[in-house]
Amino acid sequence: MAEPGVPYFDLKAQYRALEREILAALERVCRNATFASGPEVEAFEQAFAAYCETAFCVGVNSGTSALHLALRSLDIGRGDEVITTPYTFIATAWAVTYTGATPVFVDVHPATRTLDPAGLEARITARTRAVLPVHLYGLPADMDAIQPLADAAGIAVVEDAAQAHGARYRGRRVGGLGRLAGFSFYPGKNLGAYGEGGAITTDDPALAARCRRLRDHAQSRRYYHDEVGYNYRMDGFQGAVLQVKLAHLDAWNRRRAALAARYTAGLAGLPLRLPSVPEGTQSAWHLYVVEAERRDALRAYLETEHRIATAMHYPVCLHQQAPYRHLGHRTGDFPVAEALAAACVSLPFFPEMTDTELDTVVAAIRRFYAG
Repeated sequence: MAEPGVPYFDLKAQYRALEREILAALERVCRNATFASGPEVEAFEQAFAAYCETAFCVGVNSGTSALHLALRSLDIGRGDEVITTPYTFIATAWAVTYTGATPVFVDVHPATRTLDPAGLEARITARTRAVLPVHLYGLPADMDAIQPLADAAGIAVVEDAAQAHGARYRGRRVGGLGRLAGFSFYPGKNLGAYGEGGAITTDDPALAARCRRLRDHAQSRRYYHDEVGYNYRMDGFQGAVLQVKLAHLDAWNRRRAALAARYTAGLAGLPLRLPSVPEGTQSAWHLYVVEAERRDALRAYLETEHRIATAMHYPVCLHQQAPYRHLGHRTGDFPVAEALAAACVSLPFFPEMTDTELDTVVAAIRRFYAG
C-alpha cells in the first residue's frame, strides 16, 4: 500500500478551521455591496497598521503593487537606481523597473540569505535613491547595518516584507523599520488573502496619503487626477478575509517556529545547510529552505518514493533572468546567491502540518542520504 505522502502546502486545511468566520465575512461584503475598497478594507488597514506598529497601512491589490507604489511615492523614476538583492522573487525587481529606475544588485550573506551590508556601500552612486532589502523566507534583513549606510548616503530604505508578516528585528516589527514597507497577501503567505492582495506600511502621513491617491487613479477627489495613477485598490472581499485571518497570525507563526525547530533538530548532521536565525531577530518562518547536496536527486526521491512534495525558492537569480541580462552581469558576479539557487529546496511547511507529517519528511531525507 502506498504511503499517504505529505503535501508541500495545504490551504484547504486552514479553510476548514476558519470556514464559519470566513463565510460570515464574505456575506457581510455581499450584503453591504462594498466590493472595491470600502469599510472592510479600511478596517483591515487599521488593524494591520496596529499589528505592524506603524501609523499607517494602505491596502492594495498585490505585493508587487505595494512595492511599486512605495517607490513611486518617493518620486523614484527614470535615471535613478535602487539597490536590492538578486536572490528573491522577481516582483522585487519589477517594482523598480515599473518606476523606470534601474535595479542594482548586491549579493546576499550566506548565513542569512538576505542583502549583505558588506557589499552595499560600494554599490551606492550619485544616482542611488533607495535600498530595497528583502526579509527573505520570513527572516528580517540586517537593518542595523543597512540603515546607517542609507542614512549616510541620504537614500531611503524600503522594506520588501512580502514574506515576513509578524517578524521582529531588535524587538520591532518589520514594516516599520524603513521609510516604507511592502507586504504581499498572496494566498500562500503567512497572512494570505483569498486571491491577490498587498499593503504598504509607513509612519509618514504624506507618503501614506500619496499612496492612497496613487492606488485609486491618483484622484484627489472623484474625477480629478493630480498625476498618473493606477488601479491598485484592494477588493472588499480580501479586506474581510484578511481581518479574519489576522487574528490567527501570531498563533500560526508560533506553530511555524515550532515546526522549524523540529526540522532543524531532525535534520542535524546531514549534508544540508539549514536555516538559522541571528540573535535579536525573530523570523516569521514563511518557508523552511535548506541547501542540499544532490538537490535534484533528493527532490525526485522524495516525490517518487514517498509522495512528498517540495519546491524551489529560487532556482534562477534575477541577474540571470532574461529581462535583466541587459545589465551585463555574468555568472559568478554574485556567488553566494548563485550557490543558493543551485542548492535550495523548500520542504513541506504550513501551520496545519502535523508532527507526524514532518517526521515522515525527516525520515525520508535521512534515508536518502544514508544511500
